[in-house]
Amino acid sequence: MTSFLTKLQLFVRDIGSEEQGRRQVRSRSSRRLNRAARGTHAAMDSNSPVISSSAAPGSTVSGQAQGADEAQSQEGGDRPLSPHEPPNEPPNGPRPPRAPRPLYRRWAAWVLMVLVSGGGGAAAATFHTIDELQLDLPDAEDALVYERDGTLTIRAGDGSILQQLGPATRDEEALDDLPEDLINAFIASEDRKFYEHNGVDYRAIARAAYANFTAGEVVEGASTITQQLTRIVYLGSEQSISRKVREAFIAHRLEAALTKEQILERYLNLVYLGSGAYGVADAAWIYFGKPVEDLTLPEIATIAGIAPAPSSYSPLVDPELAKQRRNVVLQRMGANGFITLDQQNTAIASPLEVMPNEPRNLYSRYPFFTIYIQQELPQLVSQDALEEGGLTIETTLNPALQDTAQETMDEALENYGSSQRFSEGAMVSIDPRTGEVLALVGGSEFNESQFNRAVQAMRQPGSTFKTFVYAAAIGARFSPYKSYVDGKLFVDGYEPENYGKRYSGERSMREALISSINTIAVQVLIDVGFDPVIELAQKMGIQSELRPEYSMALGSIEVTPLELTSAYGTLANDGVHVPAHAITRITNRRGEVLYEFEDTSNPALDPEAARLMTWMLRGVVNEGTGGNAALRGRPVAGKTGTSEELRDLWFVGYIPQMATGVWFGNDDNRPTRGASSTAARVWRNFMEKATEDMPVENFEAPPQRLIVTEQTIEPQQVRPGRLRVTRVSPDGREERRTTSSGGDRESGGSSRPAAARSTRRQDAAPAEQEPAQASPRASDEQERRPTRTYESAAPEPSPEAAPPSESAPAPAPALSPIVPAPVADPAAERPSSTAPTFSIPAPAPAPPPPPAPPAAAPAPAPPPASDGDV
Repeated sequence: MTSFLTKLQLFVRDIGSEEQGRRQVRSRSSRRLNRAARGTHAAMDSNSPVISSSAAPGSTVSGQAQGADEAQSQEGGDRPLSPHEPPNEPPNGPRPPRAPRPLYRRWAAWVLMVLVSGGGGAAAATFHTIDELQLDLPDAEDALVYERDGTLTIRAGDGSILQQLGPATRDEEALDDLPEDLINAFIASEDRKFYEHNGVDYRAIARAAYANFTAGEVVEGASTITQQLTRIVYLGSEQSISRKVREAFIAHRLEAALTKEQILERYLNLVYLGSGAYGVADAAWIYFGKPVEDLTLPEIATIAGIAPAPSSYSPLVDPELAKQRRNVVLQRMGANGFITLDQQNTAIASPLEVMPNEPRNLYSRYPFFTIYIQQELPQLVSQDALEEGGLTIETTLNPALQDTAQETMDEALENYGSSQRFSEGAMVSIDPRTGEVLALVGGSEFNESQFNRAVQAMRQPGSTFKTFVYAAAIGARFSPYKSYVDGKLFVDGYEPENYGKRYSGERSMREALISSINTIAVQVLIDVGFDPVIELAQKMGIQSELRPEYSMALGSIEVTPLELTSAYGTLANDGVHVPAHAITRITNRRGEVLYEFEDTSNPALDPEAARLMTWMLRGVVNEGTGGNAALRGRPVAGKTGTSEELRDLWFVGYIPQMATGVWFGNDDNRPTRGASSTAARVWRNFMEKATEDMPVENFEAPPQRLIVTEQTIEPQQVRPGRLRVTRVSPDGREERRTTSSGGDRESGGSSRPAAARSTRRQDAAPAEQEPAQASPRASDEQERRPTRTYESAAPEPSPEAAPPSESAPAPAPALSPIVPAPVADPAAERPSSTAPTFSIPAPAPAPPPPPAPPAAAPAPAPPPASDGDV
């Protein structure tokens, strides 16, 4: 605008200069004529004696010359004065020449300036707008990757679409895959000159303007297919002159940058056709329930006729109006030679038949998983990106495994739910090497309850948490054969009980884990310490809050199935924890990566300790409470768990390639009548199908000495204020009670020197050989010792003989053919007397801790989960 005004000022100045030049030319011409006239008068006066040649200033000659100059100036011409005209002298002599009036004092100049500035200002504004539009045109390539605002596409690990939310095109088709009649129907209906114009059909605009003017309303449009694509991708439906101008410029740019085929393909896949249909393939499904290539000619014409007014011409809104519009399209196709007259008449005579369907992918087949994905998005991308939409979320889900998991869960709830009084279940399956969530079932019926129990339900894990206690002990170089007394335990007001209140006397840690003995798990926790167990559990994948209390050993804390399964996957991955995740990458409509999973794996447990724990957990499946989870020909490790009053039923297990967790219970926390063996059986039902085409892999062998080479966890022994362990005979009679207080303990794994322990026990009663395993209630005997026990396809090697150790305990006998028998340690210290042994030796090579003042013991916890593990 500034440049235009400058030019206008120069133009006006030039006009003034030109006018001044013309006046100067006329003035010079007048002066020449006056000089010639004065010469003539002088010649005439030379014969007259009256006039003197020495006239004074202001004489007649001077007056005549001035009068001629003024007259010429007034008349504005170049006519010379006649010698016979009388001079017109002023009374006081000739006046000096008058200067021309400035341009700003002339009215004609002002009128010209107003006219020029008014029209020029409008012209300048127009040119300025055009310049800005040309400089601010979007990239034509954006049309090829466009997605509408607010759209969201969730894809499975194999690339298949799980769900599409918002105004998204569900099915896109290549132009070559679309029926020719469909393409011709849209060209005949929307833009018959499509292949001839360069984005804008100006003749059509003039024709439509005339038709609308004569009709007094809008009866005809003139937008080309290219202009309609421009509105869809770049402009929206705003009605303004500037938008129409911009639309024309962008249409020209699209025509210059893209081929006609690209423009037509994008338009046919993006055009809104009513009832939630975005694109012709969506419309074919929503209105007629068939793929686009199976559409008939009348159906094609119906779809093409919807485009100008989807809310009016949809056959689901007004069938009669839709039929009229269909027939108009058929007539235009016939008029343009796309179909024959017979085809046109036959199609017009056919009835309008529709078969309504919901848009594809609007509802997810796996709603628990896709809702979980949506809940995770705000933590990974900005709110602006979510509002802009056009996001594609690539996930880890394996649809085949997900179908298997859902079917298995449905069958379990139907077969066992009613009789065992649980109504809900959850299942999570993870690849332990990558952390990818392969399958996730959050409940029984999503339409009845959207609560996702796999990721939202905080439940007590029961004895499945014992794994972390024993893993910490193994990392602290405790031997799996370190023995403890299974008897009545009292520690600082807390009294854990075994299932059925049965006790089995002295047992090794491995035996205690296999049989899921509660009292020994608490004693191991006391020896290892709260902090080492909590720290290890968190490193392995437990994210929930863990409280330092004795009941933690039995799973009194609360966790989700997802985090518990992820933590067990750490053991399957040789102690390396890879965070569980369900999203691998998020891209926007332009293909830009907004988020991508980064492997933040970290070693949580020494590999030797992890392999030794896996060896112990294999014993749970092959010999103990997890027998129902055994798979033929595959090594399986895992752990059962139940909470107090059987409110939660668990089995979490793994093979080298997959870790899976199963939970059953009730949302209102009502007790069930089930058993963890049910969860183990359902785990096996799922894994048998999931591993059909999966190669068999064996776990890495545990260390040959069955003890880790290097201590990676420093034990921090808890010093209770009062600790009592009472040995109980098989008939339930209490044999001996040993009590300690003030932080000095005699039973349950004291690390005090053996000499001091033997001195305290001089008066103890004679020892009695305890049975190898406590017997549960008769009805559960088969669950605890299942007859179906499968061995690994490749048994692990037996450990080599361990060198003598100062404090290693004497090993317990092997419990199954696949359990390597440890070599007896001659240096293992045992009491010399015949008194029963209540204390438990310290970890093999760990030196005894220095004396420390008694530490404040934690407050007694409420009765925790009492694990039956049946």
